Amino acid sequence: MRKLTIAGFALAAALTAGCATTDDAAMSEATATANSAEQTAENAMNTANSAASSARSAKQTADQALAAAKAAQKSADEANERAKRMLEQASKK
Repeated sequence: MRKLTIAGFALAAALTAGCATTDDAAMSEATATANSAEQTAENAMNTANSAASSARSAKQTADQALAAAKAAQKSADEANERAKRMLEQASKK
C-alpha cells in the first residue's frame, strides 16, 4: 500500500510537471505572439507617421504651387488690362 501511495504521488508530480511545462510553453508562445503584435503595431505607427509627414510635405508643396498660380493669374490679368487699354487708346487715334 505504501509503495502504491508513493507511486501515486510520483505520478501526480510527473503529471503536474508535465502540465507546468505545457503552461510554460503556452506562456512563452503567448509572450512571443504579444511581442510580435507589439512590433507590428509599432511598425504600423511608424508607417502612419511617415505617411502623415509625406502628406504634410505634399500639402505644403501644393500650397506653394497654388500661391505661384495665383500670382501668375494676377500678372496675366494685369497684362490683359494693359493690353486692353492700349487697344482702346490705339482705336481712338
